[in-house]
Amino acid sequence: MNVTIYHNPLCGTSRKTLEILRESGEDPTVVEYLKTPPSREVLKAIYARAGISPREGLRTKEPIATELGLTRPEVSDDEILDAMMEHPILINRPLVVTDKGARLCRPQDVVHEIL
Repeated sequence: MNVTIYHNPLCGTSRKTLEILRESGEDPTVVEYLKTPPSREVLKAIYARAGISPREGLRTKEPIATELGLTRPEVSDDEILDAMMEHPILINRPLVVTDKGARLCRPQDVVHEIL
């Protein structure tokens, strides 16, 4: 099965999700998205496949999300995606894509749904 994880090695949930993938016998493609962010089109496709909006994929814990006003209800998905392209730290992680679907794996056990 093709498996890709958009990963931040400094994130405990991301590390645990990667561990689950490997323990399940998968050899995932690991994309450290802070070094190599997905394109806007790829990110939109992942969110669509996962059934979530860019707002749901926004890492609101990052101070820059508030600084940029992204947590306001009237902010559009396009504005959020624009900010994510400029500041990849705003992309919540880990995102996992397999042949069976895509998920924002928070909590990490959600990954089992697409294995």
